[in-house]
Amino acid sequence: MRTKSTNPEDYEASRHGIVAMPKEYPSGFHVRSHIHKRSQLIHATAGVMEVKTSDGLWLLPPQRAVWMPAGIAHEMRAKGEVSLRTLYILEGACPTTFPKKPRSVRVSTLLRELILRVARMPLDREPTAHDKCILDLLPYEIAWEADEALHLPTPKDKRLASICRALIDDPGDSRDLEEWASLVGASSRTLARLFKREFGSSFLLWRKQVRALSAVPRLAAGEPVGIVAADLGYGTPGAFATMFRQMLGERPSRYFEKDIPQSVGNSHLLLSDPA
Repeated sequence: MRTKSTNPEDYEASRHGIVAMPKEYPSGFHVRSHIHKRSQLIHATAGVMEVKTSDGLWLLPPQRAVWMPAGIAHEMRAKGEVSLRTLYILEGACPTTFPKKPRSVRVSTLLRELILRVARMPLDREPTAHDKCILDLLPYEIAWEADEALHLPTPKDKRLASICRALIDDPGDSRDLEEWASLVGASSRTLARLFKREFGSSFLLWRKQVRALSAVPRLAAGEPVGIVAADLGYGTPGAFATMFRQMLGERPSRYFEKDIPQSVGNSHLLLSDPA
């Protein structure tokens, strides 16, 4: 048995149109801002990966992935232990209709299995006829998220940015817009207008989104809903569950009941040498 490379440069240099790198990250591991020559589909089969660009932040539980076009600087941080399976895709290996900006992807059971299968393909050998069928199908199983529920845009206004950073760091902060206004030197009316202009939503709705997103890695790690709800400022688990469903489309108990396994183990990192 031999271990597949975890060096991104080997995947960038591959002669194949679609390749996949399997890599494990410890909790809190930070991949600093970098750029790839190939587009990527970044998917965590276990754990939650935070992906950040100059325009926004995505949180990726196993049910989601993010499409990262070539040439866009991004950084990543592991929220808990993460098993990452990243596709590296040449421009000519995907449909021309693929977006030119990062985009959330819903990972179906079939897409997950296709990604895992590509992650087991050797880099230094030609794909078999079966492999080629998988590689041809994979791009067409990518389904774009319509609402970008797990994406937080990055604000341009410095006053808004300071509020947003503080709430991302402490999503349970209960200060209202009047209190934030006095801290950043702007009227609450001005801040309300900025939230609407930059995010297309109210301050309260944006804060709900932050709270729902901050709950994702904690719930994925198995923390009780009641504890997460209390930390985020909700008096009852029911009130939190209602907010979570409003923001992410499903109650917490249902969100993590998908048939995507919470761990695929390290067996996918190993390749069998032929006898």
